[in-house]
Amino acid sequence: MKLKNTDRDLWTSFINGDDNALNLLYKQFVDVLYAFGLRFTDDTDLVKDGIQDLFVDLYKYRKTLASEVNVKSYLFTSLKRKICLVLKKNAAAVNHSFELPFLLSPSIEDQITNDEYEAELLLKLNKQLALLPDRQKEALYLRYNSELEYEEIAEIMDVSLATCRTLVYRGVKQLREKMVANYAYKILA
Repeated sequence: MKLKNTDRDLWTSFINGDDNALNLLYKQFVDVLYAFGLRFTDDTDLVKDGIQDLFVDLYKYRKTLASEVNVKSYLFTSLKRKICLVLKKNAAAVNHSFELPFLLSPSIEDQITNDEYEAELLLKLNKQLALLPDRQKEALYLRYNSELEYEEIAEIMDVSLATCRTLVYRGVKQLREKMVANYAYKILA
């Protein structure tokens, strides 16, 4: 996905001291950041606080921010790190090991049409998605829902490009195998 010029222009204006540009960046990205944050936790207050902290930090450290960045990727990565840090602290407080979950919400159900076959297919797909490892779910979400390039996904997930491609490939392969098996079983039954 190619970086929008407006994102880059807003980012550059913000770094150069335009407070209104930060406001516009916030308005442009708050909804997608909120949806992305909810993939890691059901705690809506934590996600909202993370977004607020992210934009406060941007304002606070704007003089040291790089001017040539992929804005969306940078914001996604920063929010993920903020949420992860809070969740790790909470897990440490109760003495549990921590692994950042990647939650899939039922928002895909909003896309279901009145066609019963499509509804059944989506239900089976959701069941199969839930069985995937968290990292594969996250990679698939970023690739297909957020329409990010592999390089951006690798940066957000803090993995190599090869690992990112493998996560997406294996996730799609597993889904395809399970869905084809379910379809073949239905025909033969």
